[in-house]
Amino acid sequence: MNHLKLVDRRDETDRIRILQFTASSGDALPAYTAGTHLDFELDGIGNRSYSLIDWPQHSDQNPPGSEKIQSYTIAVQREDDGDGGSKMMHQLQIGQSINASDPVNDFELIDSVAPVLLLAGGIGITPLISMATSLASQKHPFSLHYAARSLSVMGFHSTLSEHFADHVQFYFDDTRPLDLAALFSEQGESTELYICGPKGMIEAARKAATTAGFADNNIHVELFSSPDTESGDSAFEVEINDSGEVFEIPVGQSIIDVLEAAGKDLMFDCQRGDCGICQTDVISGIPDHRDVVLSEADRASGKVMQICVSRAKSPRLVLDL
Repeated sequence: MNHLKLVDRRDETDRIRILQFTASSGDALPAYTAGTHLDFELDGIGNRSYSLIDWPQHSDQNPPGSEKIQSYTIAVQREDDGDGGSKMMHQLQIGQSINASDPVNDFELIDSVAPVLLLAGGIGITPLISMATSLASQKHPFSLHYAARSLSVMGFHSTLSEHFADHVQFYFDDTRPLDLAALFSEQGESTELYICGPKGMIEAARKAATTAGFADNNIHVELFSSPDTESGDSAFEVEINDSGEVFEIPVGQSIIDVLEAAGKDLMFDCQRGDCGICQTDVISGIPDHRDVVLSEADRASGKVMQICVSRAKSPRLVLDL
């Protein structure tokens, strides 16, 4: 756990605020790789995850390959209809302290010589900025495609144009919509695809990429939102196959929430359905898949599920936990 102090804040758009932190102690901070996030502790709300942003001009403070660095930078989009986490982050004042986890990376660039396509929707651009910075420093072939509702709400347009002019393309729902089929049809079969944004965009992009011939293991995703309760949700039961213990999973709580409260030791991280760490074998029952990490084949099989977000279509699931 790191005790961080806010040393700078500035508005990128009406809703996006950039926050820079140093260690409250004045010591150097643990280094990180592109795609990394921090989990911030927010009183009364819980943990909220924000990706670390690394621009090329930050290399003087955070030299590549360093074991320790001087600061962390994130961007938080205020969600006026959210649970208050983003508003709390926006309300932080210069000099105020906050606890955050060590850097965590569930969305890491894989070691490959293949060209890379980075695809962002809205505030999902933040981890892809660091990826673009890393790829550019290595002179690795890549392209960055960034979609938003309009230019007026798009963050980082000018800075991305400045640093990645030869690599970046912008799309706007109101003037130049993104054509996923056309974009993916232009890519080579070995291209590594990294997608970050809202769930609907990720699902549409994954489907279009699969249709275009991308292999499942070449598609990498990170979801930039927390799971929501859906209308029609109902309680269901989970039985642990080995012990026969049965737990009721009420509306508004996940399988992980209930089993953790019962003292079960589980493997999980993101709790958004995009990292795959909590994947669990399904012995019987019908999962209601709400993740963005499983392939269509895995979903159709019904043999595995992500227990952080997915629920059940049957009254009971029997899980291999």
